[in-house]
Amino acid sequence: MPQIKDIMTRDVEVLSPDAPVADAAVQMARLNVGSIPVCDGKRLVGMLTDRDLVVRVIAPGREPKMTRIKEVMTEEMHFCYEDEDSAQAGRLMSERQIRRLPILSRSQHLVGIVSLGDLATKGGDAAASSGVLQHVSS
Repeated sequence: MPQIKDIMTRDVEVLSPDAPVADAAVQMARLNVGSIPVCDGKRLVGMLTDRDLVVRVIAPGREPKMTRIKEVMTEEMHFCYEDEDSAQAGRLMSERQIRRLPILSRSQHLVGIVSLGDLATKGGDAAASSGVLQHVSS
């Protein structure tokens, strides 16, 4: 089983906690993703999901150009370290129904992200990847 650093995507686009959520929505559409890490420098401080935008911005009628990401992001995060076994990422993604998992260095800096696609194409265990996809999608 490969380590996470061998399968993760390294060049991760991130958001600043002080940016307006309108900018985040544009970035998410451009990248065709449903979540983006929020970083203060290299330190991961949260994740912003499309669900956060709908439930915490659109539904209550907040102004997207005036609302800051730090006001609506998900602060409770799940992550793995780059030197862990990729099976650990699969287990966590399956248990928590996470499609994109932030990856940190041991110095707590964001160094990558693992997606379901990364697990499926680079994870080395097709049966395990299929099980993760099934659990995340249910």
